[in-house]
Amino acid sequence: MATVALASRPASVLSKISFGGCTPAGLSAASVTAVQQRKLHHALIPKGKGGRSSSSGIAATVFGATGFLGRYVVNRLGRVGSQVVLPHRCDQYDIMYLRPMGDLGQIIFMEWDAKNKDSIKRALEHSDVVINLVGREWETRNYGFEDVFVTIPQQIAKAAREAGITKFVHISHLNADIRSPSKYLRNKAVGETAVRDEFPDAIIMKPSEMFGREDRFFNHYANMSWFGNAIPLISMGKKTVKQPVCVVDVAKAIINAIRDPDANGKTYALVGPNRYLLYDLVEYIYTVAHRPFLAYPLPRPLYRLVAQVFAMNPFEPWITPDKVERFHTTDMKYPELPGLEDLGITPSSVEQKAIEILRRYRKFRDLDAELVETKPAKTVSY
Repeated sequence: MATVALASRPASVLSKISFGGCTPAGLSAASVTAVQQRKLHHALIPKGKGGRSSSSGIAATVFGATGFLGRYVVNRLGRVGSQVVLPHRCDQYDIMYLRPMGDLGQIIFMEWDAKNKDSIKRALEHSDVVINLVGREWETRNYGFEDVFVTIPQQIAKAAREAGITKFVHISHLNADIRSPSKYLRNKAVGETAVRDEFPDAIIMKPSEMFGREDRFFNHYANMSWFGNAIPLISMGKKTVKQPVCVVDVAKAIINAIRDPDANGKTYALVGPNRYLLYDLVEYIYTVAHRPFLAYPLPRPLYRLVAQVFAMNPFEPWITPDKVERFHTTDMKYPELPGLEDLGITPSSVEQKAIEILRRYRKFRDLDAELVETKPAKTVSY
């Protein structure tokens, strides 16, 4: 009966069984077999029709999956049948919305300490793809921008290189610049260099401000209606040019870059198809929401002072001085870098997706108003 039971097992299972495992030679052979078995594990062999119940052959660890971009990346990985490890620091019940994004047992939650190197190694030891989405829009007593954007990504990149990971994706920012007045953007630039030094083949994504249903860009300006119909903008927003990108397109770009063997070592600039003056963009937000719009110029020092008061909030601050600088920074152009089109993605425009984000800000009588009645936002070419 035992012989029949063994004969019915797959060859991958039989290869693990060593009848000479008690000898030193047997132990040595078993360790070699274990390493080979990890690289050729049957669970990572692509199979199925490509849905959530199939297997894409991707075993990914996604750091920062509990954030805005993270839910879209996990959903894209899960819908093609990937095994996803999600390190987190919050209560597991706060991220249960991520569990249905993959088939049964494919989404694995793991508690981790961002400042513990061993914790990072445990999170990625069974993966062949690592995605770093760790980020924060404000500093706290425990985690400053240098910790979040430089130290932690550097440690993740080092651990990934030492573990033999073949694909490492790091999310930066389009305006990351060491000379930026924004501390957020300065540390993003330093983080890019640190990751590239530790993992030369890292894929670095530089998205502009992302918009989506849970964003802190469109929703930030739309929520200003609670403070009155007048919207403060530095220089009336007419000296700032923005080229926002849809968060769904960024998630698609990450998955396509993982599947592209030529993407290793490249840096991608991910932007939307159109550029807008900040004034025209905010005006369009209020037009779609069917809310009155009145902008007024607010001097930068006074705006930063007001933001400093909001930044004292012990919870998530609505605005900070650094966020003021970041939102009033003109988006850079990188014509020499590949973008969404090079990954086979047609970028979605603001006009296509704005209604999904802003319909909830409409009054009851305007809920069913057609979007075609809204005049598109003016675009610029500079």
